[in-house]
Amino acid sequence: MELQIAFITGLAAIHLFAGKLQRLSALPRSAWLSFAGGVSVGYVFIHIFPALNDAHQTIEEHGPLVFLEHNGYVAALFGLGVFYGLEQVAKRHTRRDLAQTPVSSQRERGVFWIHIGSFSLYNALIGYLLVYRDNQLPEVAFFFLAMGFHFLVNDHGLAQHHRHNYLAKGRWVLAAAVVAGWLVGNAYEVTEAVISLLYAFVAGGLVLNVLKEELPEDRHSRFWPFAGGAAICAALLVFA
Repeated sequence: MELQIAFITGLAAIHLFAGKLQRLSALPRSAWLSFAGGVSVGYVFIHIFPALNDAHQTIEEHGPLVFLEHNGYVAALFGLGVFYGLEQVAKRHTRRDLAQTPVSSQRERGVFWIHIGSFSLYNALIGYLLVYRDNQLPEVAFFFLAMGFHFLVNDHGLAQHHRHNYLAKGRWVLAAAVVAGWLVGNAYEVTEAVISLLYAFVAGGLVLNVLKEELPEDRHSRFWPFAGGAAICAALLVFA
């Protein structure tokens, strides 16, 4: 329990302080951000996705979930689709804002809360899933590092997009969401099958959220730090 308290506090602290790291905003994109994105994606492909196969038997043994057999990857695709849709909604409103003079502050706040609301749910799920990590140090430490790097990437993107609102409100909401999810996880248990599906959903969202920050041309992202982060994470997971 003490280990989990330390890690959930660390995840919340990343939200509180990452948005203030001015050096990460430089162009070309900070190598650390690309490295962080690589670590997060490496964790999904080497650890979470293979675990979906292991969950097949668990899902099959739970009657109400039998219709979800083999559908862990569908849950991952659903997670990717949900966050892609939310991102498109936010971008569409942003383009309308830029076309208006003056920009509607009410519309700007609406876009901000779309982003914060979706990432709050996402963070709460990550906090909830931390409860179900093995309390052995390597297992929970890998989860913490992968999610911590992922939060760093997300924070940078949100701070760039909603600078004042994010620093004033958003980072506090996201920090509270991950802690709230962890508290709910300690209070309410669900079956291993449901946990596997939640992992899959989060994995799909993680891939989308990392790649949307890395791929746009205006990010001037760096391939080698990204590849290095993915390779180091993969090596540690395979050989640790």
